[in-house]
Amino acid sequence: MISLLIAFAVLLLGYLLYSRVTEKIFAPDGRKTPAVEVNDGVDCVPMKTWKAFLVQLLNIAGTGPIFGALMGAAFGPVVFLWIVFGSILGGAVHDYMSGMISSRHRGASIAELSGTYLGSAAKWIMRIFSVVLLVLCGAVFVTSPAGLLDKLTPAPLNGTFWSVVILAYYLLATLLPIDKLIGRLYPVFGVLLIVMAAAVIGGILFSVGKYQIPEISLQNLHPNGTPVWPYMFMTVACGAVSGFHATQSPMMAKCIQSEKDGRKVFGGAMIAESVIALVWAAAGVAFYGTTQLLSDALANGASNVVYEISTGVLGTVGGILAVVGVIVCPITSGDTAFRSARLILAEIFRLDQKKIKNRLLLTIPLLSVGGLLTWFAAVNDNGFQTIWRYFSWSNQTLAMIALWVATAYLIKKGKYRFGSLMTAIPAAFMTAVSLTYILMAKEGLKLGRTASYAIGAAAAAVLLAVYSAALFKKLRESTRKDQRALPPAGIHLNS
Repeated sequence: MISLLIAFAVLLLGYLLYSRVTEKIFAPDGRKTPAVEVNDGVDCVPMKTWKAFLVQLLNIAGTGPIFGALMGAAFGPVVFLWIVFGSILGGAVHDYMSGMISSRHRGASIAELSGTYLGSAAKWIMRIFSVVLLVLCGAVFVTSPAGLLDKLTPAPLNGTFWSVVILAYYLLATLLPIDKLIGRLYPVFGVLLIVMAAAVIGGILFSVGKYQIPEISLQNLHPNGTPVWPYMFMTVACGAVSGFHATQSPMMAKCIQSEKDGRKVFGGAMIAESVIALVWAAAGVAFYGTTQLLSDALANGASNVVYEISTGVLGTVGGILAVVGVIVCPITSGDTAFRSARLILAEIFRLDQKKIKNRLLLTIPLLSVGGLLTWFAAVNDNGFQTIWRYFSWSNQTLAMIALWVATAYLIKKGKYRFGSLMTAIPAAFMTAVSLTYILMAKEGLKLGRTASYAIGAAAAAVLLAVYSAALFKKLRESTRKDQRALPPAGIHLNS
């Protein structure tokens, strides 16, 4: 328990201290944001800071910090370290930079920013990755809440019924102006989500010894012997580092009224999400007692685990309230996943989104694909797990590219030294994670562990070398420019 309390404290300090360093490096100023400069009444709409924070939190939270944290807890309390330090050193920096760079480009998507700072090829790769990731995300965030609602409602209201209802809601949320539905519902749901997480951890901590939260350890306790590297870093994405956030941050970049709101909205929401991930990781290891029992429970579906923990810790009424909070969480990320996909396609096809006809033209095909993936997850025994694994890999690969985009931006803006290192180091780390995973995983190339580790590390080293070369080039150019600005030898400026 002491380790968990320290973890919460470190997250708070990370926000209070390290996020201020990130903000200082980016240097927000008084320029007009898209909400003020564009203000199209559909996607670029001014929002108060507290409301933008809650909307951003609901956008990014989804199933990830709950289901991902529970699956990550199967590795043991080592997962606490990844959630804490991944969030502070990687996730919060990733989200802040993604949102703020987008704000300075009229709310452009991460795909368009990739083209601006990494070239045309990167732009098209990111366009494909982003849309695929968002549709997978939308499908995941239909399947999981529908499964939970199925457990809470009478038999005729089964998973299929709730999937249709959720997709119908997604249609409205994707089409309507952001302040008409999302802007009004999300603040309420955000408070509910926070209260529910507090209720679960409160029930664990004040259980009078019934539930024991183990202290942090580096030991891998996964019952199947699954290696921590890279699997744990892929499993727990949204609570630590998540490329999905790079697709969501531009939505709030269109709504913040001042650049100085960015740290609270983007960095603050990431830290809050990590707190939620810590709550569920701790609940998983405490409620079941051993990682073996937790893994056995997860084999029946993460939705079942959430239901068992909520009702077991808080009782029937409290459990239902907690599960409702968990249902809201993924639904309020699924709708914005499809909304973000619509905006990326609008950029590609240059369709004005003020017109409802153009929004329908993009939204209907996206939701149709999402519906097909939802059906696939329902009719296949491991359908949800399959979609989740591909979502996880796409997610972390996108995070890697988004961090390299931020690195290129900082170098271009003259942040040659520590500034660009803040993004380059986590970018190299995520490069090794995502490449090693796809080389090892059964849905990837199925290479041996040694070869996969070596190739992943080599790829990260190569990209760091490219980064170093670009950095030294900029430093030399800066030095030459400074030297040319100096007066010739023997001439005094005051003569």
